[in-house]
Amino acid sequence: MENFSTRQNKVSRLVQREMADILLQLNKSKYQGKILTVTIVRVTKDMSIARIYLSIYPSEFAKTILSEIKLNNKAIRGELGRRIGKSVRIVPELEFFIDDSLDYIEHIDQLLKK
Repeated sequence: MENFSTRQNKVSRLVQREMADILLQLNKSKYQGKILTVTIVRVTKDMSIARIYLSIYPSEFAKTILSEIKLNNKAIRGELGRRIGKSVRIVPELEFFIDDSLDYIEHIDQLLKK
């Protein structure tokens, strides 16, 4: 297990809170009827990259929504920079991933019921 510094944890929580708000606004305008959740944010040691894991429900739309979010990466990073720019020196580059842990748990649960 990787150890994270106190600063990394603080920046991760800050990015997670603000990204959740940004994606909530994006969800209201573009993805009505779908649930986008920021589950985990991990920031590299040099604070230059933030890896953001998203849980998307229903999961059959996950790949299309993730690709649209990746296309809007610059605009999302710009909005994040406006929100946290005074708290960090460098606004981290954003990398988005699908967090499929809920699907995995559901699959294991179904296997155990058999």
